[in-house]
Amino acid sequence: MEVELATAVNDGHQSGLDSVEKSSDEAPLLSPSMGSNELEVSQQKEDGFISSAHCSEADDLSSSQIIEDSSQWHSEGTEDKAPLLSTVQKEGPVDKDAAVLRNGMIVSSEDLNDLEMKCEPYVRHDIYGTMGKGDISVWEKALIALSLLTIVPIKLILLLTILIAYYLICRVCTLFKSPLKDEGQENYSYLTGWRKSIIVCSGRFLARTMLFVLGFYWITVTHRDFHPAEKPDEDNCKGKCMPQEDSQRPGAIISNHVSYLDILYHLSASFPSFVAKRSVAKLPFVGLISKCLGCVYVQREAKSSNFKGVSAVVADRLRAAHFDPNAPVMMLFPEGTTTNGGFLLPFKTGAFLSQTPVQPVILKYPYRRFSPAWDTISGIRHLILLLCQFVNHLEVMWLPVYVPSEKEKHDPKLYANNVRALMAVEGGLTLSNIGLFEKRIYHAALDATLQGHR
Repeated sequence: MEVELATAVNDGHQSGLDSVEKSSDEAPLLSPSMGSNELEVSQQKEDGFISSAHCSEADDLSSSQIIEDSSQWHSEGTEDKAPLLSTVQKEGPVDKDAAVLRNGMIVSSEDLNDLEMKCEPYVRHDIYGTMGKGDISVWEKALIALSLLTIVPIKLILLLTILIAYYLICRVCTLFKSPLKDEGQENYSYLTGWRKSIIVCSGRFLARTMLFVLGFYWITVTHRDFHPAEKPDEDNCKGKCMPQEDSQRPGAIISNHVSYLDILYHLSASFPSFVAKRSVAKLPFVGLISKCLGCVYVQREAKSSNFKGVSAVVADRLRAAHFDPNAPVMMLFPEGTTTNGGFLLPFKTGAFLSQTPVQPVILKYPYRRFSPAWDTISGIRHLILLLCQFVNHLEVMWLPVYVPSEKEKHDPKLYANNVRALMAVEGGLTLSNIGLFEKRIYHAALDATLQGHR
């Protein structure tokens, strides 16, 4: 269920932002030469949002294709304009640690080390190593084998039972009711009374139960409250973080994105609606649940005059949540993809176009053996290793509602950058200026390297 939900959730607006702070040694952004992958992203940019399903699509893409296309991408601001990955011809001398791609090109170990430095937000540091395929001790292998024979089957049965139970609850609560259909959207967000209460209360309880089954027995939650002297200065074009009142009711919850587990936490804490691929509405079990959540579906097909753009639909939802206490708040991950949890990528502006306040939330997953971060590891492998863990940890920090200034309301990029800077300071996170495309390149290079060493 977790992986399905993760591929369904849309992580924010696709338009890129310049980094708020750039250190002198930070790897610069890439500028495209319009390759095939960039064309795909460009088409999704037209709708204004990009799904987190693409976080795991690197598993399905040809490594040679991605690396070949990436050789046309160059770093901005450097004198030699060196490509992200340099390559040598097959006829030349080959480093024994180099990766040979399907198109005959070779990625040297030096290139891989350089790439790892540039893609630091996606580098795994747990004992399972790169892509979860590193060498582990005999003791660790024994623990995994024991878990696969004992707790993993039990956890899978419990998770499936919870999913089916919640599906049945949603089915009962929507009996004799038709979903609201408007501008290509279809949901049950209009439900009120006992139906809505049961859907929300049971959904929050079962989401927390799923986290418990996955080993998150205790979740440390703190609520940061700013002293008046600590509030951002209006004269510096920044908004104010204020206690939540009617005039400061957030239209969206803004969170850093570390794992598909983020979704379960936010469901258990506030039961928000998400942005999902249109095809999710047709999935068994998850489809009905997503409609009860009031998800906004991304129209992947060619745009029609009969449909609003996704940005417009989301903006309407955010304004409704801000002005109507009965409207569901939206959950957005403006980074657009997951990281290893120690960084903040540039924020997309989709959550900031409506000029409404936002609720920043910071998630961290402390670990000793296995990192719950879903960075450059396949979904299935990640889920199996997660199920093998006896205990997992999650720390959450809720910042005060951020109310935009007048300048921020008229400049979504400024608004997004200021919220990002605040979250980085409060959460002790490092600002990075790379994004999803670099993640795909890094993942493909790692995959090619592991294949070359077999």
